[in-house]
Amino acid sequence: MNQPQDAKIVNALSVDVEEYFHAKVFQEGTKGATTGLESRVEPTTERVLALLAASSAQATFFVLGQVAASHPNLVRKIAGEKHEIACHGDRHELVWRQTPREFCADVRRAKAMLEDITGEPVLGYRAPNFSIARAEAWAYEILLAEGFRYDSSTYPIRHDSYGDHDAPRFQHEVRRNGNTSLIEFPIGTTRLFGVNLPIGGGGYFRLLPMALTRAGIRRVNTHEHRPVLFYFHPWELDPDQPRPAMPWRNRVRHYIGMAREEKKLAALFRDTKFTTIRNVLSI
Repeated sequence: MNQPQDAKIVNALSVDVEEYFHAKVFQEGTKGATTGLESRVEPTTERVLALLAASSAQATFFVLGQVAASHPNLVRKIAGEKHEIACHGDRHELVWRQTPREFCADVRRAKAMLEDITGEPVLGYRAPNFSIARAEAWAYEILLAEGFRYDSSTYPIRHDSYGDHDAPRFQHEVRRNGNTSLIEFPIGTTRLFGVNLPIGGGGYFRLLPMALTRAGIRRVNTHEHRPVLFYFHPWELDPDQPRPAMPWRNRVRHYIGMAREEKKLAALFRDTKFTTIRNVLSI
């Protein structure tokens, strides 16, 4: 029998709503040759919604502006099922590839579109591929000025294309302007032998045994008494998606574990409490 988590702790669950071909490893593996690939975001996101409904879990959906423009009814359905709508940018462009002016225009366009579709304020942002590092700290000023209340673009681990191992592991204030602040809510990690271990989802969840993620979340909840932020993508539940030619390394990183993802998520949701980021932060 699985040991229950700390009954007082409710963790945060997030979903990055984008097409499979928006993923950085997919883009790199195909050299951006994604023209003509079919859209699959609507049926895969509906599978996510069904999975959440079955477990009575709530989540924050970071929706890409391009997806919202093409599938506004999907955004309305997510919001209608009482999940939080947040912003994933407009074009899935990495922040470090943009100038501050370009970044501002990108998030402003996406935020306005999402708010127009839902009629509700959008308070959260997550950069594609966690691409706000220390050199892009200027982005926090823009997010605060554009009306965001929290960011979730940090994964405090060592990784070859993202992550800041030395960043704070739990939610903290990164910018303030008078009475208004911007909170950073990092992806979940547990710390063991001086190393931050990834327990917050993504490719690590597909790759590693379920028990490690469950035990890591329980450890943070019971020993550090803090919530964990977990994330995944709808396309990770779609092993039948197109598989164009790409180097083996990209192929392995993008497709590994997809056939088991839905079953593993269902098991995680059965014994771990999850809600939206806004609920955890009480904003």
